[in-house]
This record gives sequence, structure tokens and C-alpha cells, in this order.
Amino acid sequence: MNDQRIIWLASFPKSGNTWVRAFLANYFIGGAKGLSINELRRFTLGDIRADFYDAAAGGKFDFKTIDDYLKLRPKALRLILNARDGHHFVKTHHQSVVLNGQPLIPPEITAAAICILRNPFDVAPSYARHSNSTLDEAIDAMLDPSRLSITPRGISEVVGRWDDHIASWTESTGLAMHLVRYEDLRDDPKAGFRKIFKFLKINPDPGHFSNALRLTKLENLKKQEQKHGFIERPKQMSSFFHSGKVGGWRKSLTDEQIAKLHRGFEPTLQKYYPEIAEETAKIAARVS
Repeated sequence: MNDQRIIWLASFPKSGNTWVRAFLANYFIGGAKGLSINELRRFTLGDIRADFYDAAAGGKFDFKTIDDYLKLRPKALRLILNARDGHHFVKTHHQSVVLNGQPLIPPEITAAAICILRNPFDVAPSYARHSNSTLDEAIDAMLDPSRLSITPRGISEVVGRWDDHIASWTESTGLAMHLVRYEDLRDDPKAGFRKIFKFLKINPDPGHFSNALRLTKLENLKKQEQKHGFIERPKQMSSFFHSGKVGGWRKSLTDEQIAKLHRGFEPTLQKYYPEIAEETAKIAARVS
């Protein structure tokens, strides 16, 4: 395609989207010194940026219902599309669904999508910190098919269930999509990001690639936040970048919580996380 379209960076919340954004930003425009986490908006945009909705409304928007938001979203997305030259990356936590007859991810402005997947057992503790809720509340939210995340300005994100979110992207007809598991990226960032570039049909510059890997190690992102803060951090969170550990759920969740997530998401776990599904099935079997 030669026309201008969006490459979506799509994920359920707290699945590694910001890390992927940081890597891509540092590779493409970071240079030798790198790009601050507070400069990521210079490279990637987000589909819930309030300034685009203000511009679409011709003044400060006033959403009283989700229908008000849905009516304005197409115009705001067009502004987001035209805010950068050529194909460019836009972050979203929306499901790729049709709501009230309107696709949240319109195919006519979409070039492709990179879908970032993280196992729900590790998502739950991170999601609880993000939303300032208990673990049980976070798990219930992840199992809620009608779950909406609403920004302070009243912009709704149609997040829904963890498994429905994944299916909405992976089963989208005609969508050029690359699925990457957060766990695989953490295990071997070099191989994981090379697969992303292969999907994008880009032969990465070795020097720029290595530099971006170094700059976006989790410990480096955490140090930046500790020193300068992070403008995207929700007010209720003490820090945005936490441990990012794979498998931390084994110490964070009770057997009852593990069983609830396993039973709720078993088919999707079997498909994308068979090794975890086998482990958690045994826990669920002994929990009444």
C-alpha cells in the first residue's frame, strides 16, 4: 500500500504495549542518545488522545454517553491518521469489534496490527495496580465481557474480557496481523523484535537495533521514570514500570484466584499458553 494508514499496536491493558512502543520509537527516531519515555508521543499516537477529540468536536468535547463518543470517534481517528506522514503506529486497548454498527478499528484506515499478548495470571496483579483495585476486582474486570475503561475526560475504551479481546484481533477477517507474546519478548527480546521487523518487511540496521534493545531494557525504563516521572502514568499508580516479571503470578495469586482465571479462560489458554494451562488445570482441579 502506498496510501497513508495506521499500524495498530493492540493489547489488553498491562500486556507490554508501552515497552514495544518504546523500542520502536528508539529504533526509528531515538538516535544514539535515545528517546525519553516522556517523548514517546513524538513517535506513536494513541486512539484515546483527548486533544484529537477536542479538535474533532471543534472545542472541548462533552461525552455524556458512549454513543456520544462513538459518533465522534471516526472524525478523531481521521485526525490521528493524518497527524503523521505515511503508515504510522497507533496504540489501542480497544477490541477490534463493531459497536452500534460502527467498527472501532475501521479497515479503511488500517494497514496492519501488532497484537501483544500476555498471560492473564501475570496481567491480573499488574491490572490491579493500574486500576487501584484489589486482585479479586481486577480478575472480575478481566472476566467482564462489557468492561469499559473510561479516561478522566470521558473517553471509553471497549476492553471487555481478556480472551474476547484477543479473539477480536486474531479473528479479524482480512487484517494483516502479527501476534507476539510478552513472555517470548522478555525471554529473547532480540529474536522477538526481529520477528516484528520481519512482519513489517523491514531489514533493521544492526547498530540502531542493538542500541534500541539496550535503551529499552526494563531497568532503564524504570530508572527514567524514577528520575523524571512518566506523563502517561495514571495518578493512582505509584509507578508505571513495575517488575515486568514473567511468572510472578505464582507468588501473587491464591489458588482460588488461579482457578477462577483458568476456568474463565481455559480454551484461550490452551491455544496460546498450553504450558501454563496444564499447570493451572491441576490447581483448578483441587480447588472446589
